[in-house]
Amino acid sequence: MRWMQHKKTVLVLSSILLFFAGSLIMVRCSQPAKKEAGKQTSNEYVGDAACISCHKSEHDQWQLSDHFKAMQPANDSTVLGNFNNASYSADGVSSRFFKKDGKFFINTEGPDGINHDYEIKYTFGYYPLQQYLVEFDKGRMQATRQSWNSKDKKWFHQYAGQKLAANDWLHWTGNGQNWNTMCAECHSTNLKKNYNSETDSYNTTYSVLTVSCEACHGPAKQHIDYINSDYKDGEKHPGSYLRAAKNSSQLSQIQTCFPCHARKSNISADLKNSNEILDDYIPEIPSAEFFHADGQADDEDYTYASFLQSKMYKHGVKCSNCHNPHTGKLLIAGNGVCLQCHDKKYDAPTHTFHAVNTAGAECKNCHMPGKFYMGNDWRHDHTFRVPRPDLSVKYGTPNACNNCHTNQSAGWAAAAVNKWFGSERKYHFAEDLIPGSKMDAGSQAHLIKLIQDTATPPIIQATAVHYLAGVQQGDNPIAGVLRELHNKDAQVRYRAVIGLNNFSPVLWRDAIQEMLTDKVRAVRIAAANLVLGANDADLIAGLGTGYTNALAALNDHILYQTDFASGNIMAADYYLKLKNYDKAESFYLKGLQKDNQMNYARLNLSTVYNIKGNNEAALKTLEEAARIDPKNDRIFFNLALLYNEINQPENVEKSLKKAIELKTQNPRVYYNYAILLQQRQQYKEAETQYLKGLQLAPSDADINYALCVLHLQQNNPAAAKPYAETLKRYYPGDQRFIQLWQQLGML
Repeated sequence: MRWMQHKKTVLVLSSILLFFAGSLIMVRCSQPAKKEAGKQTSNEYVGDAACISCHKSEHDQWQLSDHFKAMQPANDSTVLGNFNNASYSADGVSSRFFKKDGKFFINTEGPDGINHDYEIKYTFGYYPLQQYLVEFDKGRMQATRQSWNSKDKKWFHQYAGQKLAANDWLHWTGNGQNWNTMCAECHSTNLKKNYNSETDSYNTTYSVLTVSCEACHGPAKQHIDYINSDYKDGEKHPGSYLRAAKNSSQLSQIQTCFPCHARKSNISADLKNSNEILDDYIPEIPSAEFFHADGQADDEDYTYASFLQSKMYKHGVKCSNCHNPHTGKLLIAGNGVCLQCHDKKYDAPTHTFHAVNTAGAECKNCHMPGKFYMGNDWRHDHTFRVPRPDLSVKYGTPNACNNCHTNQSAGWAAAAVNKWFGSERKYHFAEDLIPGSKMDAGSQAHLIKLIQDTATPPIIQATAVHYLAGVQQGDNPIAGVLRELHNKDAQVRYRAVIGLNNFSPVLWRDAIQEMLTDKVRAVRIAAANLVLGANDADLIAGLGTGYTNALAALNDHILYQTDFASGNIMAADYYLKLKNYDKAESFYLKGLQKDNQMNYARLNLSTVYNIKGNNEAALKTLEEAARIDPKNDRIFFNLALLYNEINQPENVEKSLKKAIELKTQNPRVYYNYAILLQQRQQYKEAETQYLKGLQLAPSDADINYALCVLHLQQNNPAAAKPYAETLKRYYPGDQRFIQLWQQLGML
């Protein structure tokens, strides 16, 4: 089971390895079906036993794979860990592993902080580690923190070194270690989560316990019917009614493999299984939140976002070119798998500058640098990039050379590369992506270059659009975001729509209609959420059925994720926008029950209490948030707004100053503090605060307008005019500023 860091966005993750890409012809039924039956019958899952008679070799290979061992009943054949009254203590927890009446048990800390005996029902995974599942009430299954290191044959803790309270989201009995939510989808076949948010319970089902043939090839009943009828009569059907059939395309393999090999969230229980991954899933892009600034994997990121950056992907390489789809192993050991396509000169010391048969001579160690995840699981980055220690020197990003030569500096590695290959490096998109990730005054040019360069991988263009939407400085950044609403790549369009949340609806309202009817579901959902968040009844009224249908898809998406702590918060935010304050309150509280450290929920919950007229509860909620995270500037800004409403001016100023002291990057903090100073006629001090806000958001309408008013109050129209010109450039049709422009003679 793959786990995220505690304070990061929770996404549905998995741990299986590869996919089945060979053709799959099922056992013939005893009574042949009628002709055309394969085209007429509904499709159903039939189980792997139906595959054996025609594909025994593939079935035998599969039984040796990590896919087959993804999840198994706990018994003497499947359990690898030492349950012979063994003990293990770490991170403040002592556990004992034993057998009783032929069953496997662990005595360890429960949700009440006290040790209890728990029966192990299933094994989870196999190598290099095996985890164990315990059944709880309401249909839940949880993965124990104690895992078996099947490589070194010893017990160890996931997230070692962390002492977790029994009510922590990451405690093994908590939401972060829940099988139904976090793991099951990619460790079983045809899994249906079946979560009931009203009762906080599951009725999770699957067709096959582990990752079976149909997990990759799809339900096979139509295939069997076809083989027993049309196929025998000589009629051919492409793919034989299977997904990822023999010699399937790169796209087909990606659609098959990456739902379980991507950091992503699911859109709905209703899978469309189209040729566009964003119809069913929302993959994470390689932004600096979870990846290194140059796009290399950093967190629990898997392979999808890495592979889509690579030249391998660009040139049509597919998973089965390197991996046996049934065993999950490399087709050829060592560098041989690379030499299927690459010249043998790359396997010589004249290229590697390392002795043959050493780690430094292995292609993967230079072009697929790895990292340990889950304590002992070494995984290779699938970006297939050339090592760039010079970028490490300049920006601090990691490089493959220093992965091995840990006692040397990046400068040393860069000098070695220069000596071997000369001082000139071939351009890589990271040279613009890294400075673009800073989202400062110098970022815009780098990001636009990436977006406009047709050689840039689309997933990197999507990342550049994401960054560009966060740039509040430079020349009209929204123009670049709006252009990408028409990009042919769905990930770019999706990120462009998401990015528009950073801009006033006035700037995008004319462009959003088309996105509500986009051919890809994730884009339509993002557009509906954007419109809903604008809180503009006139805008909604003019959008018609496109908005209604997209909103229904958004509703389905939101409610599907409410088994997550963060999913409850998303649902609460959704109902807050719909002005359904009772449901919003309910989902915020549910989210906090699953993860009591999610302070974001407290911030918005306090808003709900305020709207409902319960400022006492609102203040109590914000004060609790401040105790949990005293360095969060947003909490103090929200406190300032609430203190202003309940007429506590001293606390207003105190809270605004605290947010500024915490180096807030929110221009509204400086704007509100400036208003307070302006009301006291402290004009110079007010101007200073307005200008601090303007540095963060140069085109902000409110700040520019406030500066105009400030200077006009001091009878200085010349000083006001530059800010009025900014308003006219960015908001030429905004009726709020007509009188100002007239007063300054600009109309």
